[in-house]
Amino acid sequence: MWIAVVLISLALVAIVFKYLWRTPGPNPFGIDTREPLKPMVFDRKLKNKVLKQGFLASKVPQDLDAIVVGSGIGGLAIAVLLAKVGKKVLVLEQHDRAGGCCHTFTEQGFEFDVGIHYIGELQQHRQLRCVIDQLTNGQLQWEPLDNPYDKVVLGPPENRRIYPIYSGRKRYMDELKKCFPGEEKAIEEYVRLCMKVGKGVWFVGLLKLLPIPLAKFLVYTGLAKRLSVFFRYASRSLTDVVNELTQNKDLRAVLCYIFGTYGKMPKEASFSMHTLLVCHFMNGAWYPKGGASEIAYHMIPIIEKAGGAVLVRAPVNRILLNDAKEAIGVSVLKGQEEVHIHAPMVISDAGIFNTYQHLLPKDVQTMPAIQKQLSMVQHGDGGLSIFIGLDGTKEELDLKADNFIIFPENNLDELVEGYMKGNREESSKTNPMIFVASPSAKDPTWPERKPGKSTLTVVSFANYEWFEEWKDDKIKNRSTDYKELKQAFINNILEAVTEIFPKIKDRIEFVDAGTPITNQHYIAAPKGEIYGADHGIPRFSPELNAIIRPQTPVKNLFLTGQDMMMCGFAGALAGALTCGSVILQRNLHLDAISLARKAKNCNNKKKE
Repeated sequence: MWIAVVLISLALVAIVFKYLWRTPGPNPFGIDTREPLKPMVFDRKLKNKVLKQGFLASKVPQDLDAIVVGSGIGGLAIAVLLAKVGKKVLVLEQHDRAGGCCHTFTEQGFEFDVGIHYIGELQQHRQLRCVIDQLTNGQLQWEPLDNPYDKVVLGPPENRRIYPIYSGRKRYMDELKKCFPGEEKAIEEYVRLCMKVGKGVWFVGLLKLLPIPLAKFLVYTGLAKRLSVFFRYASRSLTDVVNELTQNKDLRAVLCYIFGTYGKMPKEASFSMHTLLVCHFMNGAWYPKGGASEIAYHMIPIIEKAGGAVLVRAPVNRILLNDAKEAIGVSVLKGQEEVHIHAPMVISDAGIFNTYQHLLPKDVQTMPAIQKQLSMVQHGDGGLSIFIGLDGTKEELDLKADNFIIFPENNLDELVEGYMKGNREESSKTNPMIFVASPSAKDPTWPERKPGKSTLTVVSFANYEWFEEWKDDKIKNRSTDYKELKQAFINNILEAVTEIFPKIKDRIEFVDAGTPITNQHYIAAPKGEIYGADHGIPRFSPELNAIIRPQTPVKNLFLTGQDMMMCGFAGALAGALTCGSVILQRNLHLDAISLARKAKNCNNKKKE
């Protein structure tokens, strides 16, 4: 029997390798397109000419090759990948500026980012850095955060413990060992497990790229779990794995603290998902110079150079289908009229729920294959953001290029569960977890752009249902009850923030909050979620990852972005690479790795 299993496994490996290394389509990473750095543009009007190009039917290019719905990083990335092989792509964005969660906004002279707080794995010649460099022609610059880049705060003010998280595998472990003497074995085993499991994430992409019969064979025979350590640990909760390693409650909390970056409390989080974040930041964290809007600003010209366009204030209200139920374009709602735009393929970065439940006709929504996919996912938790504008420089206010993750105690599961299950009045008086960072302190261009000013951004979670009754109010004129509830959340969180940053108390000039219904309005998140479809344990089953893939049950309609792979900037970008791999019929992940190696070798030769 075992001989048969081995032979079958070897045959599968041969098929997989043959499939993955096929190269029939054009390669967007065929040449290194990085250019010498150009001067940064700080003039807001000049940048808006790129980021805020309003939709008009007359601006739609002729003879399109593809239409992308949504201009988040998943949408812009697939558009650039196609543009680099000569495709003419139109990107349509419902908001008034491009970028999705990579956009910034300005209030009372303060600029705030909405979704980019820090990104890992951006060392020179790493795959992620190589991909971003190619998607921006080398124009997007990155600034490293301080080391430690994260500080975990546990306990009330009278018994506060602060644990620094350092980059570098050895430094990470050494510093934790100093904080937790006697827990050396637990810390070493945790890091070993994270690195082992995290490195197995490639199998997720494999299931999405293999022919569906072969992917299903790997899933339903159990070979996917046998062959992939990532899937073997995917069904285990973060709480279960960490609790087996140590009895120290503070250490348990510190090993779990980063769960907020994917939005599931530890007992509902997949350990495999968690390892990806630990690995992602193990060698440090970076922030885009000039702010998050630089990302879209440097991608759009590449799309335009190939004859495409990125147009905003362009709400797509439905995907157009022919009689054979194949996607042939989209309809954009312009006032009370529909503008029909045609293309041989439609790529959705609008998320799986928006795509299947809002953009397709009812009779197509009921297709068994679509209902199967929808039954496998659920909405993620809603996001709550608070934006604080300050009078003073980072030096005056003692703001650093790092992040604070604040918990009132070390029982993380109980804190989050009690908060999310509570009623809105009770929960507005508590804060189970808040992430606090200063975008202005991270950006070396800030003093030139906004002298004498600083900002803080706070991120937490909130139930969509707490705010749902006001979702149809005008965005700038919601009811008094809504404003009072929002203010209650603000006041409670500000109290916690000013305890960590006491110098800001009398320097606050602007404060506002974005609730789940704010996210619903600006980034079209159906339930105000900031990470798309829920990232709990079911999200990482082999079956789901084999079935939810770039190809949809509707011919010529594809999915990209974080619902395709995983949440966050890097996850959405991986979704775009996977989508591009299917469309161009070549493995773009491997192409990017190959180009990164070539660039590294070239750089080494120059040094020699």
